[in-house]
Amino acid sequence: MHLVVGDEGLLVERAVTRAITAAREADPAVEVSRLPAGELTSGVLGELVSPSLFAESRVVVVENGHDAGAEVTTLLLEYAKAPSEGVTLVVVHRGPPKSSRSRRPAKGAAKGPAKGDALLEGLRGAGATEAAASSLSDDQRADFVRAEVRQAGGKITGEALGLLMDAVGSDLRELAAAASQLASDSGGHVDADAVRRFHRGRAEVTGFAVADRAMTGDRAGALEALRWALDTGVPHVVVADAIADGVRTAARVTAAGRGDPYSLASGLRMPPWKVKRGQQNGRGWTGEGFTRAMGVVADLNANVKGAAADPSYALEYAVEAVVAARGNARR
Repeated sequence: MHLVVGDEGLLVERAVTRAITAAREADPAVEVSRLPAGELTSGVLGELVSPSLFAESRVVVVENGHDAGAEVTTLLLEYAKAPSEGVTLVVVHRGPPKSSRSRRPAKGAAKGPAKGDALLEGLRGAGATEAAASSLSDDQRADFVRAEVRQAGGKITGEALGLLMDAVGSDLRELAAAASQLASDSGGHVDADAVRRFHRGRAEVTGFAVADRAMTGDRAGALEALRWALDTGVPHVVVADAIADGVRTAARVTAAGRGDPYSLASGLRMPPWKVKRGQQNGRGWTGEGFTRAMGVVADLNANVKGAAADPSYALEYAVEAVVAARGNARR
């Protein structure tokens, strides 16, 4: 029995594939059935997990286990007490809602698991092999990319890692594909130059490129990157969020004082590469300059979401204002 918990699509697919692959190694002719829990009936499920008269191997993948009704949940938990030989059961469950993890039951309310939680806890209690497939934090995504590059036979530098994540974004499928391609094309050594070379026209037009140039006082470079980003279709909101993130990150890192990025990362709850970037972007700034820049990005957030008649002009104005805030901070 396998239990896949989480809603990160790529991780879910990989966990399910691993279970199916293991079953096929034991029996190449294994039959695979995939059914959503919400559409299952006790009759169909009972037939699938019952012992086969002809000793045929089967993999039964129950998707969206959190949608299982009471009848199907009961059947699955009864089956978990005495699994059939030759049947591999894989249940995919998104896990308990975040609200239910912290919410306390009202006084006098009956205690009991929410819909879907009974199946989750029951399978855990029955000893199902569990695989985590939840959304990843920044640190975990960075580890994911390193592992993907390593699996492809390569190694990635910290600078290249930050640049790649900025260029590609948080989508694990795209990160996995980019990591594998870079490791292959660069001969195994993935550095910043390799990322720029193979992602030219993408890495250089992200909102983060605009933010980095503005934070370091490169007015001409920031405006050029902004125009390039907008011309290639990067949404106004994405650029605005990147500029805001650049200001906030540099302010937090600067306030934490000088130190090794790896030592500061834990306390700041940021990946080391992001701390390093915050240190670089925060040079030349003072508290007064950061305060001014914070006000700029707060206004920008509203402007790109409809408050301003021209969001492109609002971004250009914000870039100029951030650069000016840094310049004023140095005088």
